[in-house]
Amino acid sequence: MQKYKRVVLKLSGESLAGKQSFGIDPFTVEDIAEEIKKVREADIEVAVIVGGGNIWRGLSGSAKGMDRAQADYMGMMATVMNALALQDALEKINVNTRVQTAIEMRQIAEPYIRRKAIRHLEKGRVVIFGAGTGNPYFSTDTTAALRAAEIEANVILMAKKGTDGIYDKDPNKFENAKRFAHLKYLDILNMGLSVMDSTATSLCMDNKIQLVVFNIDKHENILKAAMGEPIGTTVGEFDE
Repeated sequence: MQKYKRVVLKLSGESLAGKQSFGIDPFTVEDIAEEIKKVREADIEVAVIVGGGNIWRGLSGSAKGMDRAQADYMGMMATVMNALALQDALEKINVNTRVQTAIEMRQIAEPYIRRKAIRHLEKGRVVIFGAGTGNPYFSTDTTAALRAAEIEANVILMAKKGTDGIYDKDPNKFENAKRFAHLKYLDILNMGLSVMDSTATSLCMDNKIQLVVFNIDKHENILKAAMGEPIGTTVGEFDE
C-alpha cells in the first residue's frame, strides 16, 4: 500500500447537500473540509472538482426543455457556488485554498491557468476547479479527467453518495448485485457501466489515470482512498 502524491477529488454536488435533496448543507461541507484537511496533513497534494447537481440539474431535471448549451452554462455557475462554499469551509480550518474557474470571474476566483494550479499544489494549497471545462456538452466527470491529466495527478478519487464502488447492476434494486474490486477502463466501456461518461472514461484510459470509486458517507474514506487503502473499486491497467 502506497499513498498517492497528487490526487484529484471528484465530489458530486449532491454530496454537499447532506440529507437534503437540494442546496448546500453547511455541516456536511464542514465535514468534507475536515477530511480534505487530513489528506493535506498526510502531505498529499489535493485538487477538487465539484459538481452542481444540488443546485441545478441537467436536461432531465431543472433544465428540462431548455437549450442544452444555456442549461450547461447555468450548471457551470452552480459548480462555482459549490466551490466557493467548500473554499470558505476549508479556509475556516486554516487550509490554504484557491478556486480557479474555467469561465473568468476575477472578482471571486482566479482564471484556470495550468502552471499556476500546479504551483499552488506544490506550495501545499488545495485547488478547487469550478465552472467545468468552460464549455457546454461536457460533464464534471470529463473535467476531472481533463484536469487530472493536465496537472499530472496520480489518481482521481471519485466520491459517491450512497454507494461503495462499482457494481454490475444497481445494488439498490438487485440484492445479487456484484461489486468489483478492480476493473479496466475497457471493461467499463464494454459493459456499459454508469461510472462516468464515455468521454471521461476514454480520457482516463488514454492518459493512464487511475480511478478509485468509494463511498463518501463513511468517515475518513477520503483519507483512506488517498492513502491507497483498498476501499471501493479501483479502475486502471493492472498486471495480469
